[in-house]
Amino acid sequence: MRAIALLNRPPALAGLYSTYLLRPLRPPKPSETLAMAKSLDENDVGISCYVSSLPGFRGVLKQRYSDFIVNEVDLDEKIVHLTSFDLPPECTEVKEEENPPTSGKDCASEVESFRSLCGDHDAEALKGLLEKILSGVEGDIAPIVLSPDSDKSHRAEVHNFFKKNFKFLVTDTVEGSEGGSKCIRVRFCSVQGGGRSRRGKKRKNMGDSDLKDVMPFDSRGSDNWPENLGKFLRFHLYKENKDTQEALGVIGKMLGFQQRSFGFAGTKDKRSVSTQRVTIFKQHAERLAALNGRLFGIKVGDFCYVREGLVLGQLFGNRFTITLRGVVADSEDTIKEAANGLGRNGFINYYGLQRFGSGSVPTHLIGAALLRGEWKGAANLILDPREGERDIIREARVSYKEHGDIDLILKKLPRHLVAERAILQFLKKCPGNYLQALKAIPRTLRMMYVHSYQSYLWNHAASRRVQKYGISQVVLGDLVFCKESSAREVAAVDSSEPEDDCSDPYNCLPDTSEEAVPEEKVQSVKDGISLTESVHSAKEFSITNMRGGYRQVFQRPIDYVWGLLSYTDDTVPLAETDLDIIHKRKPADLIKEELHANGNLGSQSNDFESQGSVSNHVAQDGSEGGSLQVESICSSDAQPSKLALKLGFTLPASSYATMAIRELLKMSTSVAHQKTMNP
Repeated sequence: MRAIALLNRPPALAGLYSTYLLRPLRPPKPSETLAMAKSLDENDVGISCYVSSLPGFRGVLKQRYSDFIVNEVDLDEKIVHLTSFDLPPECTEVKEEENPPTSGKDCASEVESFRSLCGDHDAEALKGLLEKILSGVEGDIAPIVLSPDSDKSHRAEVHNFFKKNFKFLVTDTVEGSEGGSKCIRVRFCSVQGGGRSRRGKKRKNMGDSDLKDVMPFDSRGSDNWPENLGKFLRFHLYKENKDTQEALGVIGKMLGFQQRSFGFAGTKDKRSVSTQRVTIFKQHAERLAALNGRLFGIKVGDFCYVREGLVLGQLFGNRFTITLRGVVADSEDTIKEAANGLGRNGFINYYGLQRFGSGSVPTHLIGAALLRGEWKGAANLILDPREGERDIIREARVSYKEHGDIDLILKKLPRHLVAERAILQFLKKCPGNYLQALKAIPRTLRMMYVHSYQSYLWNHAASRRVQKYGISQVVLGDLVFCKESSAREVAAVDSSEPEDDCSDPYNCLPDTSEEAVPEEKVQSVKDGISLTESVHSAKEFSITNMRGGYRQVFQRPIDYVWGLLSYTDDTVPLAETDLDIIHKRKPADLIKEELHANGNLGSQSNDFESQGSVSNHVAQDGSEGGSLQVESICSSDAQPSKLALKLGFTLPASSYATMAIRELLKMSTSVAHQKTMNP
């Protein structure tokens, strides 16, 4: 498949399109943010064009969070489902290896072996430690420190001896009482304790600059980890109406470790039901499985041990099952043409509104302030009052803005406001140092602001590109994916011979007679930010240091299926979640009113049917897969029947399902607009 692509990075070729970015961008003054009541709309971030001229229709997106189901698709293009709460077979083996002895006889031979390795003095010390453990002494058991040992290879042999013979004991090397000497410390590591004190002390003494280099997982319990198991526990996280960070924060709090201990490939929508893979370093499956009875709207399962943890970006994409309720159109033919048109024509691959935050202060405005070097202004945009928050949070923000009492606002701000708390805690120590306060925000979060600004640029560039040249021609400066090439092999369009058929932007390489814009005529974006030079020395907030990649302007939904449902009760689920399938529940009794068989619809379509919908399939070549099909989900004959459109499709990573729905409906997908349509 060939498709036009633009750079996501403002410099280089993307500068060719910067002349199209005409609308100025000015972040609000601090005094204005309190009065901001208008929520972010699509036009504000450059979302303005459509691929097709087909008419849209009315439909409500996310009327219920169960109307938006997201399943991660891994790098092997397998859909991630929650299917089981069973523990992996390795768990039994782990338990047995971690258990301490029940009597002195159980470890007598090991103590004698240790005596020959380290001598009588250390052997007697070890024997005394074991006796305390066996006696069941309450409280912490004091560690023992072995005799000074200057031989590094011998110390390694001692460490390995304990790993092999006493897996419930933890060893480390400490400074001896004599200057320059090294000693091995031995302490008891209970299954519940998991080595808490040592790691806690180490982390306590680490600064922010050190923490950013630490891998995002917790090493608790790692000292006695069985060699036959992978070092990471991978599990499937199922959540309802919660974002990824919130769900992992709940799990981390219940287990006693920080949210950054988890690794995951990507965040999922909050107002949805989603399933994704998560990893954590050297934790046992039974600890997480035990939480399922206490978790609300969250489940964990499909446990296994793997050698590598997940990091952001390690996914192919996401599988969406979306139900649009309250569908109203001129005719069912309008719905059918629009649904088939989405599969055939695709949509403009805009960054959706989620990329720019849900508050009244969009993240790209903060990013623009950072790129201009306005440190205090950027901090104020993060801290100032905003619309849509709970009263207690809003009051705390107003109080801080008026009185500057950091201690008071820190008491009132919830812990999930990570950026705000990080800035305030640093300003409490170093008043007025706004740049370093911004750098106190966790790196992935603070870089979200400048990445959001990149997305803002890309959206505007894509819109101007479509407005100027449409979707049916490729011009000089465009980058094109060739059918024979991988997605990473991108070439700039030159004056080579065009193909005959240039009616489809996905499959053509037409005439390229348009001249390229000379570099000296490329203008800066009219918001005080140059695309080629930075105005400050803070490297990570510099536009010339921002990394980027290629992004397709147009995207077709993959394995696309759809179907119509009639229903009467707005509270009845119209699609099965992973949890429903586990519990063998059905969303409702489906009564098939019309069924026109059209052969094998493929594995994705069969999966779509199993979730409670007979679907109309659109193949990858754009051909229609059959006649319109309608099902009825009716709980009462007394209520009027309503129409819903159910869609199933896969999108690559960083593509937004809301943008596909926008193309289908030809209306805004903003939260504010959708709220006006809810009954």
